Amino acid sequence: MPRFNIRHVTKYTYNAPVRDSANQIVLFPIRDEFQELAKQDLQISGEPDLDIYRDYYGNEIGSFMNAEPHMELVIDSRVQVVTRARPMPEDMMSAEAQWGQLEAIKQGAPFLDFLHTEHFDAFAEVNSISNPTLQRKATPLQAARGLNQYVFDNFRYIKGLTSVETTLDEAWKLKAGVCQDFAHILLVMLRLLGVPARYVSGYICPHDSGMRGEGATHAWVEAYIPSYGWLGLDPTNNCFVNDLHVRLAVGRNFADCSPVRGTYKGEAEHALEVAVTVSYEDGKTVDVQATVITSLPAKNGSAQNSYQRYMEMIQQQQ
Repeated sequence: MPRFNIRHVTKYTYNAPVRDSANQIVLFPIRDEFQELAKQDLQISGEPDLDIYRDYYGNEIGSFMNAEPHMELVIDSRVQVVTRARPMPEDMMSAEAQWGQLEAIKQGAPFLDFLHTEHFDAFAEVNSISNPTLQRKATPLQAARGLNQYVFDNFRYIKGLTSVETTLDEAWKLKAGVCQDFAHILLVMLRLLGVPARYVSGYICPHDSGMRGEGATHAWVEAYIPSYGWLGLDPTNNCFVNDLHVRLAVGRNFADCSPVRGTYKGEAEHALEVAVTVSYEDGKTVDVQATVITSLPAKNGSAQNSYQRYMEMIQQQQ
């Protein structure tokens, strides 16, 4: 059972006071039979009252507000997480029986949101590659594994090429990006087949294995496989997700799982720094740090004045 100590620090600074900072954080690891949160220490500058609730998808969400003028906001989350290996699925039924089960549950509340695919210009091209008619000759597990391999083989992993504002069409044309882009493309392909698929945010902690995204916030996909449940697929690394991935949240897409988002009042220039540190039981530590500085003064309430645009751009792009 691997035990990981993860520190995730978000620091936002301003060159003039801002106020009425309203924020939402998704920094609470999922707790279930495969993942245990041993402890968490969460410190927020100004010590605001933190309201914690669960969203529609079962994620723990924190919200807080700092009404006083301030020139810095620091969110420092330290967690110790124990993960457990899970058995990998096997095809115990015929492909026809499994696709029949997926057809039967597709209108159910737990799955409806994870089957909806937004329209985009390359829809027909992606559908022809997914080829639902051909794929249904395989089992859902075989089809999911094949599409995971396809994204890994046909998309280049390049940091800084895309952002959270990159559309599906842009990512498809580029055939490149980071974990978020890989995950979004795989989501579309699985949903076109009729396999419920959800976006997952978290951390990857492979400890010198050379896997992409080590030590940083990471994203992957979970596909619903009959007689098994939700199976994690990491198209960035072409692997099944097991005890080296730490899950923070699940949702329809990145927007449901953003680690930090919010707004504030003020027209100050601002700088953002995000740092993630993963420590292993043998004492090894992996540090990933990214800094963005922008001099765009924002109008109150506008998109330019939003943590969602700038914080998300850094925190999920590793």
